[in-house]
Amino acid sequence: MSDDLHLQVKNILAGIFQVPVEDLSDDLTFGDIPQWDSMGHMDVIMSLEENFGIQVTAETIVGLTSLPAIYGYLEQNGHD
Repeated sequence: MSDDLHLQVKNILAGIFQVPVEDLSDDLTFGDIPQWDSMGHMDVIMSLEENFGIQVTAETIVGLTSLPAIYGYLEQNGHD
């Protein structure tokens, strides 16, 4: 994965959660910060769909609960 994509994803999450990008570790997972709750997770999914032109299925949503999982999913879907 390119550093640009990595930073882009972190910037998206920082904007959603209203935290500095530096506060988001590379292994951040659902629940690590209070803002990443079930409502925050849906904001993450919608933003990923909008920013990367992807559609995330209901089955996939439950698996995208960490930055590593999100990076992997984007790589599998042609974003690197």
